[in-house]
Amino acid sequence: MQATQLSVSDLNNPGVSWGAVLAGAAAAAALSFILLILGVGLGLSSVSPWSFNATAIGVSTIAWLAFMQLAASGIGGYMAGRLRVKWSSIHTDEVHFRDTAHGLLAWAVATLITVAVLAGGTRAVLSGAIDAGSGVAAAITPAAAAGAGAAGAASAKQGEGSGANPLDYFSDMLLRATPAAGAGEAGGVSAGQRGEIGKIFATGLSTGSLAADDRAYLGQVVASRTGLTQAEAEARVDAVYARAAKAAADAKAQAQQAADTARKAGAHTALWMFVALLLGAFVASLAATFGGRQRDHERVLRHVTI
Repeated sequence: MQATQLSVSDLNNPGVSWGAVLAGAAAAAALSFILLILGVGLGLSSVSPWSFNATAIGVSTIAWLAFMQLAASGIGGYMAGRLRVKWSSIHTDEVHFRDTAHGLLAWAVATLITVAVLAGGTRAVLSGAIDAGSGVAAAITPAAAAGAGAAGAASAKQGEGSGANPLDYFSDMLLRATPAAGAGEAGGVSAGQRGEIGKIFATGLSTGSLAADDRAYLGQVVASRTGLTQAEAEARVDAVYARAAKAAADAKAQAQQAADTARKAGAHTALWMFVALLLGAFVASLAATFGGRQRDHERVLRHVTI
């Protein structure tokens, strides 16, 4: 095997020209930002201004991501390869490898810069799965239902109409007086009654059933207000509680469906972002070798002219 002869200047120069790498990275990051702004203006960006975005990216956005990586990585890699100073006595294969490495390094630095600058945008793209997952956890945690009832009771103390609790509707339905009732209390439902019934319903929803003593107590409250018999009042309690349980189950199913949709959208987005970044790394390395060949060609022409 023939040994490569190195000059003194070759030995003093490092293997990586960081100046060329940083120049290529700066050019790639700036072009990525410009193309991102253009994509927003053309309606091709997948980044949503809202904190919840569970929509999968479309074909146009995928094509724009690929174009952004092709253009930005190509320019950055070409500049990194073209601006690097050529060693005088390095083998051609080594020159090819170092040019490729400079293009890859320029792409890596540009990617890190872009991620740091657009961290908020990346969070917005993938936040659908995160936020929806949190919503499902809150929906299926029993303590969350009880906490909601307690919060509704606290807000009810501030007066009716302020800080509305979802269980207030079922409390009002339970205590709704019949037009023909001769007995019962006059006036609307008090904040204390609404809060108490809300807490009882929230506890029943968290455990999965209404306790017998709670059912009997609510029946007494309903009978006292509406003039119904105890049996009729307890039948109303069962009917209203069944409607509240169905509403809670429907809300839980909708939250789970939204979380699943958001998870699939996030996975779809992440997959295509990975493909686009991988394509950018390849193009940057290839463009760096092309820039390096042009650099060497210009060097040869300059020597011939001299």
